[in-house]
Amino acid sequence: MGERTGARAARLRLTEVPAGTADSLRPYLRAAAEEMVREIQGMVPEYDRAPQSRYGQRMRWVTEETVRRFVDAMGRADIEWEPLTEIFVGIGAYEARRGRSLNGLQTAIRVSGQVACRRFIKDARRLDWPLTALGHIVESLFVYLEGLAGAAAQGYADAQERLATERERHRWRLRDLLVAQPPASPEAVAELAQQAGWETPRTVAAVALGPAVERHAPVIPPMVLADWHGREPYLVVPDPDGPGRRRMVAALVGDRPAAVGPTVPPARGGVSLRWARRTLDLAARGVIRDKGPVSWLDHVPTLVASSGEEVLELAIAVRLAPLLALPRNRRVPLAKTLLAYLENHDNAVAAAERLMVHEQTVRYRVRRLEELFGDALHDPDGRLELLLLLHAWTRFPRADGAGP
Repeated sequence: MGERTGARAARLRLTEVPAGTADSLRPYLRAAAEEMVREIQGMVPEYDRAPQSRYGQRMRWVTEETVRRFVDAMGRADIEWEPLTEIFVGIGAYEARRGRSLNGLQTAIRVSGQVACRRFIKDARRLDWPLTALGHIVESLFVYLEGLAGAAAQGYADAQERLATERERHRWRLRDLLVAQPPASPEAVAELAQQAGWETPRTVAAVALGPAVERHAPVIPPMVLADWHGREPYLVVPDPDGPGRRRMVAALVGDRPAAVGPTVPPARGGVSLRWARRTLDLAARGVIRDKGPVSWLDHVPTLVASSGEEVLELAIAVRLAPLLALPRNRRVPLAKTLLAYLENHDNAVAAAERLMVHEQTVRYRVRRLEELFGDALHDPDGRLELLLLLHAWTRFPRADGAGP
């Protein structure tokens, strides 16, 4: 790091101080540093450490070094300032890593300047300095301290940027770990969550995302972990059943196709993402026609059916053969009527309301269906099977065109 402007300005002004001034001050450097440390500790509670502690010793050394270098620069033009500015860059970085603001350090620098001014004024009287010399010293002191404060601020900013980048990497790793299959252990999730600065929730849900309709990702709340631009993008939402979460997810995805998976413990996020993606795929195929973020829970029968489409298709060819043998214009109303009738527990009036036809139409069709299926309509096992097969048949398109 090059020589900073504040330090260079301080050096130039200090060259105008009489050469012997520094010699008269050196015997009092330690006392000046000790006074500064006492006042700093009285003003900044987090710096009030035991003198023999590692922190206390380091603080005393930095203060003595800062005072010594300033005094050594009086009447000289060959002082190297970079080592001292690097020290304060490191102090600023340390404050950032500890999660503190720069307020404490800035107060410490200001207090040190006040102590130094008081002592220089006393020294001027004691040593009969010319007013011009005292003026050069005081002016240089504040430029000097300003340069050190600037070095600390630069170190703080650099460290914060590094910490933010590191924390973001931890968040990416955590996001991937939460949806990993097989699932990670709760201990591994908790450890990485701590490194990412993410408070581990009781539950999470994955949100599968379709193709983007906007160029840029929206601003994501810190609580949400996002793979926004991946090949199969998704979000991990903590406490998804909490107040306002549905609205938040809807606002985040906007017009983008999205599906919300089951609410699960954090270590089972992969299960949630798998069902979210299955739901999204069915929506993309037109099997599910909901608008906005689709919830898996609203389509459990369809999701179950989608897990065995092949076996269902084979069973449909056998169990629904009486319907398949009919022309399309006859089988479609019969299939829809049978499904509505079974779903409404054989209530013809309710089935008619759903289909928006007269109840006598439903009763006529049911009699025709009884002729086609016989006792299967009244056998509990047969009814359950018919419900499942009809649900799949009416929702999943068939390649042979034999669907309703």
